[in-house]
Amino acid sequence: MTQQPDPDTIDWGPFGRPLFEDPAAQALARVGVVDVGSNSVRLVVFDGAARSPAYFYNEKIMCALGAGLSQSGQLNPEGRKRALSAIRRFAALAEGMGIPPLTAVATAAVREASDGADFCAEVLRETGIKLWVIDGKEEARLSAQGVLLGWPGSYGLVCDIGGSSMELADLADGKVGQRLTSALGPLKLREIKGGRKAVKAYVRTTMEDLHKEMNFETGMRLFLVGGSWRAIARIDMERRGYPLTVLHEYRMASQQITKTAEYIRKSDLNDLRNRCHISDSRMSLVPLASIVLKELMRTFKPKDVAVSSYGIREGMLYEQMPRELRERDPLIESCRFAENKDARLPGFGRILYDFVKPLFPRVNWQRKRIIKAACLLHDVSWRAHPDYRAEVTFDNATRANLGGLKHYERVLLGLALMNRYSSKTANSRFDPLFAMLNAEQVKEAEILGKAMRLGAMLWLTADEQPGTLKWNRKAGALTLHLTDHARPLFGEVAEARFNALATALNATGTVKFNA
Repeated sequence: MTQQPDPDTIDWGPFGRPLFEDPAAQALARVGVVDVGSNSVRLVVFDGAARSPAYFYNEKIMCALGAGLSQSGQLNPEGRKRALSAIRRFAALAEGMGIPPLTAVATAAVREASDGADFCAEVLRETGIKLWVIDGKEEARLSAQGVLLGWPGSYGLVCDIGGSSMELADLADGKVGQRLTSALGPLKLREIKGGRKAVKAYVRTTMEDLHKEMNFETGMRLFLVGGSWRAIARIDMERRGYPLTVLHEYRMASQQITKTAEYIRKSDLNDLRNRCHISDSRMSLVPLASIVLKELMRTFKPKDVAVSSYGIREGMLYEQMPRELRERDPLIESCRFAENKDARLPGFGRILYDFVKPLFPRVNWQRKRIIKAACLLHDVSWRAHPDYRAEVTFDNATRANLGGLKHYERVLLGLALMNRYSSKTANSRFDPLFAMLNAEQVKEAEILGKAMRLGAMLWLTADEQPGTLKWNRKAGALTLHLTDHARPLFGEVAEARFNALATALNATGTVKFNA
């Protein structure tokens, strides 16, 4: 069971050779970045040379460095003390983790404040960390690269809202194009005199100016980056009763956003904050951010909106990736990394994919990704208690930090893995999530899960195919051809699992043994 194939002798087929053993990828095994924003200061340590970021450590301190900047021209004194204390802590943590020197950037508040350079010098003197103060266009570029980390080959408009600024970047063919910055951050907006009416007028004028300057076609996708956008998305989920509270890849339509903005305006913010688990400092900015979002939708008229949990920090990781790694599918690479780290027989997921794929001859490339991901993840939760293994696999698939997955695809992947471990999935606590799938998708997950459940009984080595499945849909016939080497593995349990798969396919099952 622990036998490992020689990587140099394997035909990797549709998966391609893994990259996490490559020296260029291993150089990214532990990367720490610090983002000193106008509202928060955050440390993220990415772990593992996989294409999707794995968050080894993630800590945020709400410092409000940019509060009052428009009036005083300087960093908020209390915020400055808190930010320095946070960075001092982050430097000590990084040293304790034994990671390379932290990469640290500072954005709008530090670049605009008259004492910004003095603050950077103090940070360097006190912590040894050099803050790279980036301009608005560079901030937009890094945020857009964060989006590319999750959606390779993306197209559309990236909008990153911080405390003091809002950046726009155009994406086309997976490349960052035109970039703009503006003073539409909520910390800036709350310093405008004249109340809500004056704020709305300022936002509208500024947004129209951005639209004139930005060469952006209507009907494109809009990617939202930033804590205030994520807070609005979380409130939208609460308003709708949406069952999967994963913010990354959450989709919102223009009409939804309008309703949610009105919902925010009429709600008791303290009550809403508690229900949605949003910090007080973040919630205080949400009403102003919702005004900006409504105007952004009205002016740019995107076809749909996708929330991205990946932004400037992930863009900094993307910056350090070799090109070959950037071009890989983030979902598949992340699942392969998980298999290599946690499965009992790493490499068998590729064999299992070849085993089950004859059951899905007509699926498109997007569905093939889900099937591949399921096969790679089919054994990574084996340490969980058998009574809860099915639930654990579903939770892992739906809640894990996996890039390149729509929400319904998360549920489809989770349900397939749940079926791999259990023949009973109905009447569970996950029923509200299963409702995100149509009947055909539920059946597909059942068939995939039962096929993996059978295949898991036929382990030989990580590079030996135990047999093949042949599925004749018209004749209603499922045939399992087993190699002579795999014949001893086909006992009573394997036979029962094969019959269960045949039943799910409404087929007659036949087993044949090859010499």
